[in-house]
Amino acid sequence: MDTTKSFFLPSEGSTFAPDVDALFHFVLWVSVAFFAVIMVMTIIFVIKYRRRGAAPVLTPGFHHHTTLELGWIFIPLVLVGIVFVWGFKGFMALNVVPKDAMEIKVSAQKWFWSFTYPDGFNTIDTLVVPAGKPVRLLMSSQDVIHSFYVPDFRMKRDVLPNRYSIAWFEAPNPGDHHLFCAEYCGKGHSEMHGRVRVLGEREYSEWVEKSAFSGEGMSLEEYGSHLFASKACITCHKLDGSAGTGPALPGAFGTQVQLTGGSTVLMDENYIRESILSPQAKVVAGFQPVMPTFQGLLKAHEIDALVAYIKSLQKPKPSGN
Repeated sequence: MDTTKSFFLPSEGSTFAPDVDALFHFVLWVSVAFFAVIMVMTIIFVIKYRRRGAAPVLTPGFHHHTTLELGWIFIPLVLVGIVFVWGFKGFMALNVVPKDAMEIKVSAQKWFWSFTYPDGFNTIDTLVVPAGKPVRLLMSSQDVIHSFYVPDFRMKRDVLPNRYSIAWFEAPNPGDHHLFCAEYCGKGHSEMHGRVRVLGEREYSEWVEKSAFSGEGMSLEEYGSHLFASKACITCHKLDGSAGTGPALPGAFGTQVQLTGGSTVLMDENYIRESILSPQAKVVAGFQPVMPTFQGLLKAHEIDALVAYIKSLQKPKPSGN
């Protein structure tokens, strides 16, 4: 991971981060220079033209100073022109996607990110990309406005419902980078974070091969445990028996569940499957209908594995003294 950073900015993790940082520092130090000049002149004028004696002395009148007036017109004009040209060049670099970029589909919903890769598999909250290769993100939201923000990449793009947003980046060095939602999207907004994992070419190829597997060599319960963590189910459904954003699952299979509206339902295989694919159909009493659908994000075998794992969860025993 590139550890280049300044006092004000995080590490430079993308190819266009150095240009963004250079423009930032240019504006910063020009502003500091003007501030210093103005403060020094203010102090000089306060001392030089302070009132002396009891009788007021008027400052001599001046009509104009041509050189000074031209200076404060052309110097700011030149500086603003430099910032405009420099900024426009950076804007074009951020918005013109290279033709050979690898495309990854990004789906945002309350409150996680899902990524679908060219090979068809997907990940939750962790975007894995190869180092030194441009990556095109085709992004959309399933519910409200979100914002895809990676500080190390100097990249932020709103993700909107009912339309696509496009962004791209190239990370030259392997490493991990924080990913945030930068648009308030509800109660779980602060929990909608993840990471961008940049791998070397060989490591990325190995990761693709490993990620494409469907739990070979694992029992359904073991594969379901793997999916429960990798698909971020554990974020809302705690395994210690306590209630989180969603109801506790250990020991719940085979029991009657109280629903919003007063009715009850048996927590069996069909109920678990329906809750994964259509979570708003039967909402547990005392909880908000905020669970997103995993329709299209999980294969049939993955749903079977999650059902088997949830069935196997035993209610935690209270700790003794």
